[in-house]
Amino acid sequence: MITVQSTVKAPIAKVWEIWTAPKHIQEWNSPSPEWHTPYAENDLKTGGKFKSTMAARDGSMSFDFEGEYTLVKENEAIEYVIGDGRKVEITFRETPNGVEVIESFDPETENPEEMQRGGWQAILDNFKSYVERN
Repeated sequence: MITVQSTVKAPIAKVWEIWTAPKHIQEWNSPSPEWHTPYAENDLKTGGKFKSTMAARDGSMSFDFEGEYTLVKENEAIEYVIGDGRKVEITFRETPNGVEVIESFDPETENPEEMQRGGWQAILDNFKSYVERN
């Protein structure tokens, strides 16, 4: 698995809400300003499904990211399986410095692992910035 992490300076309830609410996902879920998430839906429960669309702002490409939750523990952990069978685990841990968000995922085979780590870390960094600004 590949792991990325960040510490967000905000209360756990706020971090959880912004991570899971579609209106917020649409705001933070992108690796760079050239990308955005125009659509997100989220049935946040074990067995629930989620889907979002990430697209280049210039309209040149887009893709859907979807899966099914295998574990949801409010303010603590989320696990899911995405459409191609890869697993993702996210842990939320309160620390004196804020909420540590640790995201581990099975790599895909098309792109180098460093590229995948960089992309997921960029999205997580965008999440941190969005939470701390709002």
